[in-house]
Amino acid sequence: MTFNSIDFFIFLPIVFGLYWFAARNSIKLQNFILLLASYVFYAFWDWRFLFLILFSSLADYFIGLGLSRTEKIQKRKYLLAGSIIINLGFLGFFKYYNFFAESFSDAFSLMGHPMRVSSLSIILPVGISFYTFQTLSYSIDLYKKKISHEKNVINFLTFVSFFPQLVAGPIERASNLLPQFNKKRYFSYGNAVDGSRQILWGLFKKIVIADGCAVSVNLIFSNYEQYSGSTLLLGAILFSFQIYCDFSGYSDIAIGTARLFGIDLMQNFASPYFSRNMAEFWRRWHISLSTWFRDYLYIPLGGSKVKTFKNILNVFAIFIVSGLWHGANWTFLAWGFLHALYFLPLVVFKNNRRYLNTVAMGRYLPSFRELVSMVSTYLLVVFAWIFFRAESISQAVDYINIIFSESLVSYPEVDPRSLIVIIACFLAIEWFGREKQHPLADMNSIKATSLRWGLYFSIISIILLFKTSTQQFIYFQF
Repeated sequence: MTFNSIDFFIFLPIVFGLYWFAARNSIKLQNFILLLASYVFYAFWDWRFLFLILFSSLADYFIGLGLSRTEKIQKRKYLLAGSIIINLGFLGFFKYYNFFAESFSDAFSLMGHPMRVSSLSIILPVGISFYTFQTLSYSIDLYKKKISHEKNVINFLTFVSFFPQLVAGPIERASNLLPQFNKKRYFSYGNAVDGSRQILWGLFKKIVIADGCAVSVNLIFSNYEQYSGSTLLLGAILFSFQIYCDFSGYSDIAIGTARLFGIDLMQNFASPYFSRNMAEFWRRWHISLSTWFRDYLYIPLGGSKVKTFKNILNVFAIFIVSGLWHGANWTFLAWGFLHALYFLPLVVFKNNRRYLNTVAMGRYLPSFRELVSMVSTYLLVVFAWIFFRAESISQAVDYINIIFSESLVSYPEVDPRSLIVIIACFLAIEWFGREKQHPLADMNSIKATSLRWGLYFSIISIILLFKTSTQQFIYFQF
């Protein structure tokens, strides 16, 4: 079941009605409805993997119970190790077994010792990269005594499987999400309206822009040898908007849906393409994952409180692991390595904390310097996206070679003019809404009701006009 499917728009009102009308006076019943709805939602993908998420959840619940009952350092370490082994073990087997097996075989072949390693027909469980990190962070925080053990097993299972963010995040922390399942929730008309607006904006980004870009992107990347450098550059730019609107669109729908049930999820994107350097980009892109790596890998390695060379190694470790998290392919490792290289000057010259505020705050337009910084940062990101989208390293290199050929100055063979106009309008809306949680957040400031509803109906009409076929969200494969 996807957010942009008819199934979901039948499923959501049913759950909403049961939650607020049938169970409004009982927190326990509300949480049970959310848990049941989450398992039904996940079962639409493949019901067999319900046993996997249930086992993973119960394992961390009982490990947490053990951590709460002992102060012995050695025993606590064993329990934490158990959580790490279970979570990363599942993730490693389902996601990386074939990749490492084939890489191991290739390495021996290069050394003149051919080796046959059997690959397995493994189906990747949807959302496994997200919920394993969520449960793992619970065990780590409990081990560090940053949080207390959740005694109610229903609440914990709901925390792990909460359907709006189960499949592709945001990757929530127990310190933020778990307490919300333990307190009385009251229906708020304002929250429900704002959540609906964010859902609408997310659907616009996904269906109109991401899916619209996908048509040209798939065509260009599948037949890149036949096109000019200008066309391939256009393809890379369109992919940058496809992946951003696809993933941030999912996050908007997830956050908006959660607000319908009185649950607040963390912001996952904050206008990343308006960043002035790479450090700011990573503070604004997939925030839940970048902060996860910061808190559970970068800081434990020493973070920035070490000598420059060690800090550089830490940065490379973070981005290589981030690339590997995205998928079992050398292209993702190359993408992560490139971003580490981008980060290098910021670490050496201590500029990684330079831009902590929103660009051009309180102003309609950026300065010339800010504009140059944003464009140059965006172009670096687009260059790295080529490796992310390519099927192999060799394809990415060939693609880049064609871009930097003489044909770069020619007119693109693919001409999605209407889509480019929509992207330009989208960027303008994002720009003027860059200081908000989402661009439609403060619609009540528009006093004219007819104007407000006219905008809503315009967005809905454009969505219906562009919706031709249901496209999977890109991050479902991760």
